[in-house]
Amino acid sequence: MPKTKEKQDHNDKSDRKAALKAGQVELVKLQRHVIESGRMIAIIFEGRDAAGKDGTIKRIVQHLSPREDRVVALDKPSDRDRKAWYFQRYVAQLPVAGEIVLFNRSWYNRAGVERVMEYCSKEDYVMFLKTAPIFEELLIHCGITLIKYYLDISKDEQKKRLKERRDDPLSQWKESPVDAVAVKHWEDYSAARNEMLTRTHSMVAPWTIVRADDKSLTRLNVIRDLLTRLEYKGKDREGNLPDPEIVFNFHEEAISNGMLAK
Repeated sequence: MPKTKEKQDHNDKSDRKAALKAGQVELVKLQRHVIESGRMIAIIFEGRDAAGKDGTIKRIVQHLSPREDRVVALDKPSDRDRKAWYFQRYVAQLPVAGEIVLFNRSWYNRAGVERVMEYCSKEDYVMFLKTAPIFEELLIHCGITLIKYYLDISKDEQKKRLKERRDDPLSQWKESPVDAVAVKHWEDYSAARNEMLTRTHSMVAPWTIVRADDKSLTRLNVIRDLLTRLEYKGKDREGNLPDPEIVFNFHEEAISNGMLAK
C-alpha cells in the first residue's frame, strides 16, 4: 500500500509538472503576441502574507523574455511619495506597448496592510475606495488590459508558511515586521479583504479569487486562467481550463459561503 501511494504521488507530481510546462509554452506564445500587437497587460497579485504571490509570479515569468516583462514590487513609500497623489508612483510602473507588468502587491496596499496597520488615515482609506475603480476604468479606457488576482489562504496554512519562512535561511529575506503580526490581525485582514473586494470589484475591472492552500495547483490554475482571458496567435484551444473550485470570479456570497477563508 505505501508503494502504491508513493507511485500515485509521483504520478500526480509528474502530471502537474507537465501541465505547468504546457502552460508556460502558451505564455511564451502570449508574450510574442503582446510584443507584436503592442498590447499593454497589467496583472495585479494581492493576498495575505505568505499567500504564494512570489512563487506564482516566478512561474509565470520563468521562460518569458525579461526585456518585455517586468515584476513590480515596490518598497514602502518615501517621504516624497507620501506627499504625492497616491496612485502617482504606480503610474510610473504601468506597462508600455508590447509589455506585460506583474504587480507583486499594488495600489491595493492602501486597502490591506495600510488599513489594518493604520499606516494611512481613515480619510485616505475612504478616498482610495472611492477613487480606485475610477482610476482602473481610466487605465482600461486608455488601452491597458488589467487583470486582478486575490490569493486566499486559510489561517492554518498561513501559520505553517510563516513558520517555514522563519526557519528557512533561504527564505528569511521575505520576513518583515508585518509578517510577525499577520496571524494576530487575521480577523482585521479578513474584514479589510471583504470590504476591498466588495467595493472595488466591477464589470470593467473584476477581482478573480484564487484558493491558494496548494502551491502547485495555485500556480497551474492561475496560468490557465490567465491564458483563458487573453487571445493570441497559435493559442491551444484544447488546453485545460482552470479548476472552478480553485479560481473563480468574486461574488459577495463567497464571503459567507466558505469560498473565502474566514
